[in-house]
Parts: sequence; structure tokens; C-alpha cells
Amino acid sequence: MVDIGLTGRKVLVTGGTSGIGLAVADLFAGQNAQVGIIGRSPDRMNSALNALREAHGETKVVGATGDVADEASMRQAITSIATELGGLDHAVNSAGIAGTLGEPVDEVSSDEFLEVQRANVLGSFLTIKLALPYLKEGTDPTYTLIGSDSGFVTAPGMLAYNASKGAVAQLTRALSVELHEPHGIRVNSVCPSIVDTPMARDAMEMESFEGVDYPVSTPENIAWLVLCLASPNSLAVNGVSLLADYGYHARSSFPA
Repeated sequence: MVDIGLTGRKVLVTGGTSGIGLAVADLFAGQNAQVGIIGRSPDRMNSALNALREAHGETKVVGATGDVADEASMRQAITSIATELGGLDHAVNSAGIAGTLGEPVDEVSSDEFLEVQRANVLGSFLTIKLALPYLKEGTDPTYTLIGSDSGFVTAPGMLAYNASKGAVAQLTRALSVELHEPHGIRVNSVCPSIVDTPMARDAMEMESFEGVDYPVSTPENIAWLVLCLASPNSLAVNGVSLLADYGYHARSSFPA
């Protein structure tokens, strides 16, 4: 059995109360890491903590409510979790929103556009800004962002989301250069296509993805990629936006 080196590690997961973030927290806890999750909803927080603690027994799991796009709120949440865990070795930013989909550019309001950038881009920035003092002192520290294939390919009606995830891909590169040499912090992102999460179902107004004619990942599929990137076994991987899109990006438009 391969040891991926995460036992005892102290992990922060934003958006950790549902979807990919909850799956990430669950898999880290399954590797005997200590986990702290951040989410906006107190009710979802309680539900997620109860589920994680029931599944993982003696493994330490803590939580704090906070808005990923509000600096004061995030400072309080991250400080609380880092204090309870005794530091941080890994941070994962899974918080994000899809925004309104299907609107052409001339019908997207400034408020709608900025709301998506605040959650997806500002939230990614604030997470590392506020976790950085703890990660600098961590063991084999990493920061992993949840991006999207929408940062590399586009579809009509997804302008705000495309822009935000394109920014996440470039933020990944910039942080990987800025943080690795002086602090030893590796920064990567995982960029999936459609994942069967409550956010995706709500955004696409679907009750289920069963029977669709395109591939759909599970949150656990993406969470395993996050753990692989965080593992010290992946110490050579830095500045990568790992596309998890079933190879769509590799296809030529040539009609052959």
C-alpha cells in the first residue's frame, strides 16, 4: 500500500460543507489528516461536521463559518481553524459560485459579473493571503485551488464564470512562482469539467445528470486529484493547472 504522506497533516478547506470541498475534507480525513472546513451556512456546517466526525472517528475535524470574499470574516475563520489545529500544512480553496448562466454579454449586469469575480477570484486570493503565515511554518506546504476547464475553453452564456476561472489559472501560476522559492509552498489547481455537485445541478437547472450524453465527474474523482497534488510525493509538481476534462482540451478541430 502506498503512503501518500498526509497522516497528521493540518488541512484547511474552504467550501468544505458540500460538493468538491466536502469530498476533499472527507478524503483528507480518511488519510488521518486533521481537517478544518469553512462554509457560509451554519446549518450546512453542522451537517458536514457531523458527517465527517461520524465517518472518521477519532480524526480531528473542526469548522468555522465565513464568507470567502470578505477579508474580516475569512481572517477570523482561518485564525480559528489554524489555532484549533495548531497550524496549517495544506490549504484548499474549493469555495466558488457559478453565477447566472445563459445570459449574453449585453444582459449580464455589472453586479452579477462582480459577484462571480468576488467569490471565485477574490476568494482564492484571500484564502492564501490569510493562510500564508501558517503555511510558511507548515510541513511540505501546499495551496490547491479548484479551477475549471472553463478557464481554458468557453461556452456561450458563461462569460463571468469563464473570466473568473481564467483568472484562477493565472493566479495559480503567479502564486507558484512567488511562494515556492522563498517559502517552499507549492501551488497548483485542479480544473474539472462538469462535476455532479449541488452547485452544478442548480446552475444547469437539472435534478440529475443521469443519462446525459457527456462525461460527468463525481466530487470524489476531483478530491483524489487534490490529495495527489498535496502529497509530498508530488514535490516536483508546481504551477500546474491540472485539467480533468476527459481529454476534451486535447482534441483537434481538424475533421478527421
